[in-house]
This record gives sequence, C-alpha cells and structure tokens, in this order.
Amino acid sequence: MKKEFARRSLIVGMGLAALGASMGASAEPNYPTRPVRIIVGFPAGTGPDIVARLVAQKLSEGWNNMGVIVDNKPGAGGLIAASEAARAAPDGYTLMLGETGQLSIAPSSYNKLPYDPAKDFAPISQVVSADFVLLVNPQKVPAKNVKEFVSWTQQQKGLFMATFGAGTPGHFGAFMFGDAIKLKPEAVHYKSTADALGGLFSGDVQGVFASVGLAAPNVKAGKLVALGSTGATRTAALPEVPTIKEQGYNNLEFSSWFGIVAPSKVPADIQAKLSADIQKAVKSADTKAKLEDSGFRVTGTNKEEFARIIAADTVTWGKAVAATGFKAD
Repeated sequence: MKKEFARRSLIVGMGLAALGASMGASAEPNYPTRPVRIIVGFPAGTGPDIVARLVAQKLSEGWNNMGVIVDNKPGAGGLIAASEAARAAPDGYTLMLGETGQLSIAPSSYNKLPYDPAKDFAPISQVVSADFVLLVNPQKVPAKNVKEFVSWTQQQKGLFMATFGAGTPGHFGAFMFGDAIKLKPEAVHYKSTADALGGLFSGDVQGVFASVGLAAPNVKAGKLVALGSTGATRTAALPEVPTIKEQGYNNLEFSSWFGIVAPSKVPADIQAKLSADIQKAVKSADTKAKLEDSGFRVTGTNKEEFARIIAADTVTWGKAVAATGFKAD
C-alpha cells in the first residue's frame, strides 16, 4: 500500500512539475527581447499601412525602443499576408494587422482558404474602425448627393463600381449599394484603393467606396465629390458629408475595421501583454489624434471584445456575400 501510494504520488508530482514547467515556459521573461514584426496585407500608404505604422511606433516607444517592423505583403485582398501570418512561429514575434475582409468576409467568399480565421488566429485588439465614402469624379459624374447619382446612373448603360479587391468590404459594399438603389452594379476590381481611385479619375468607373482616410484629402482638394458616408453617424474627417442613411437609404450602413491578431498558439500571457500594450498605445493622446486625423475611429478593444466583433461580422458579411452569389477560387 505504501509503495502504491508513493508511486501514485510520484506520478502526480511529475505531472504537476511538467505542468508547472509548461506554464513557466509559456512566455519568455521580459517579452519582447527582440524586434517584433507586424505583417500588413496591403501596400504602403494605404489605410492598413498607416494604422500599422502608428501602432508600431507607439509600441516600440513603450518597449524601450525595441524595434517593431511593419512588413507589407500585398496581394489577393490580404490573403497572402494572412497565410504567412497563420504559419508563423507562435512566439509573439510575428503579428498581423488584420482587417474585416481577411477575417470576417473571406470565410464566406472563398471556396477554399489557405488559413482558418477562427482556428489559426488569436484576436488581440481591434485598433480602429473605418467608414467608407461614396466618391465620384465631378468631371465625369454630375451628382452632388446619392439621389442625384442614382438618377444619373439609371440613365446610363450600367453602373460600374471600382473596388480595392475581390472579396473586400468595398466589393460587397458596392453590391449592398446596388441592392439599396435597385440597380445591380458591375464590380471592377483593382489591387488597392489607390488604384481604384485612379480608375475613377480616368473615367473607367463611375463610383467607388473609399476609406475616409483616403477620400478626405481628395474631397477637400476638390478633386472628387463625396456623396455620402456609410457609417451610423457622420465622420469627423468630413462632417459636412451626410450619411447615406440620412439620405433615405436606411438599410445601407457598413464599415470596416483593423486589429492586431497573432498565431493562435501564442502563449496566453504574451497575448494578454500584447492586448494591454496595444490598447494603451492606441488610446495615448498623440497616437489617438493621429489615427483620428487619418479618418479612423479609435476603438482599442480587449481580446474578448475583438473576438465577439469578428464572430458577429462573420455572420453579417456572410449574408451579404450569399446575396451576391460571389465565390472566389
């Protein structure tokens, strides 16, 4: 009996020791001790890139100027970046600035994804949300508001809407707009929002839903006309522009968001530290002001709230995708 008790005690003790060792090894002391990389699935100068660089700068300051590198991996609507981030070592040294398309839209819009947003990523913090603005070229389209634009498009041979990539919020937002005005649009896909704006300037397309950050400078310079914004309330960057809902299209409201995610197996204590540090960074007075000046609404959520947002938006955008019948290879 004593021998059996001793044997069982040894097994239990070994198990507890192993558990303690694994818990102790869950995160390296004083993380981070080397540069951290944030992968961004869009080109330099775009909204996601702007957000990532502001977050990276503030995190670096908070980590005693430890380097935080923004690594742009554009292509396929952010899928190339997401695939790489999902395969990264789960040590906290590779993160991704994820966005709505990669994490909430892609599961419904692609027949086969090279990653699983729900299984491969751990939500860390939603950083910002971003409304869109319906833009037209005043040299090509004689409209000052949404109703004038609708009347004008009904007289044309078709409604050609630029998007910044198949499967992105701008893509399905265009279809949501078409549904609201009872006119099916032809989506013209570009590699980025900047390229989509180029199509608008050239007259190849009639309209585009661009992020507030990219829309505002062109609107203020008189190069493009903003017909309406897509949020629940007007955007601070263009307060004179009414929402599309204000103009009688009550069912048309959508926005995007950007947030930091990590490979799902990153230790829980590193995830917790990252979440706390990112929330502190984006809510600091200087970084918050810069993000707002760029047209974003600063949110800085915790891990749990970001997870709920991703899950809820996956359902919402899934319905929008299904309504269009769109499926990418």
